[in-house]
Amino acid sequence: MESKYNLKSPAVKRLMKEAAELRDPTEHYHAQPLEDNLFEWHFSVRGPPDSDFDGGVYHGRIVLPPEYPMKPPSIILLTPNGRFEVGKKICLSISGHHPETWQPSWSIRTALIAIIGFMPTKGEGAIGSLDYTPEERRALAKKSQDFCCEACGSCMRTALQALSPDSDLRPADPQAHRLAQQINFKAESSSDSAGASAASSQAEQHSTSGSTADDRDSQDSTLAEQSGSTSLAPQTSAEGPSSVAPSPRQRRTQNQTQSPRYPAFTASPVAQQPPQDTGHTGSVVLIFLLTLALAALIFRRIYLANEYKFDYEL
Repeated sequence: MESKYNLKSPAVKRLMKEAAELRDPTEHYHAQPLEDNLFEWHFSVRGPPDSDFDGGVYHGRIVLPPEYPMKPPSIILLTPNGRFEVGKKICLSISGHHPETWQPSWSIRTALIAIIGFMPTKGEGAIGSLDYTPEERRALAKKSQDFCCEACGSCMRTALQALSPDSDLRPADPQAHRLAQQINFKAESSSDSAGASAASSQAEQHSTSGSTADDRDSQDSTLAEQSGSTSLAPQTSAEGPSSVAPSPRQRRTQNQTQSPRYPAFTASPVAQQPPQDTGHTGSVVLIFLLTLALAALIFRRIYLANEYKFDYEL
């Protein structure tokens, strides 16, 4: 296989290194490229313990792009499992459906551990996801032991190492396990940030609407006070004997008390009637003159026609 590929290619170097690291199957996962295609791998993973997939061994394909590890792989399950559709590219944070979340530091080992971790989660309508009942998934987990792949020749009964009493129930690779957890954390953080942004925007809207309402209330109260003081002023001035004229000092004091301390929004004076449009009259006259000219023209044409007829008869 090495003679078929450019050994200087970063993707080829990376895949050959990972193939050497994953050559020996473990108790939880195993993956190797096909003999004639370095960019298509077949894998086998054990169902996570204490779940509906406990006891099952599932087989699938990993198709890697030429730009790997800069671009994510596509993951396809081949064993019926009740969580992912068979023969369809599944939608995960580490798959080709989400290249924006892929990190070059992740590897095929990371993808295998992430698949095991994602199996007990809810599908929630994602591409390639299924939501079978627990009974159906347990039945498929038992049947998965009889699956054999025609492409790579792997049988699920012998694809992985057998579990022993001292075996760890979960994959024991710390680095890959930590990277797989980052995938879940990233998805949770993105949803939390979206919720936080939505909550902050709602809070801003409420605060803005509240401040606007307060401003309107303050304006209304100010206007009410000013209108009340203005309406009371004439009644106060009308009280008392009308025969006695106030002195200049009393007039000044009265004007100061009646005038508001701050400028108020007083009613605007009566709007002046706009001057009549003289152009309208001119238009009427012009239409009248044009009507007369048209009538005269029609009358002249009739007259000329009759005169021509008279000359023709003579």
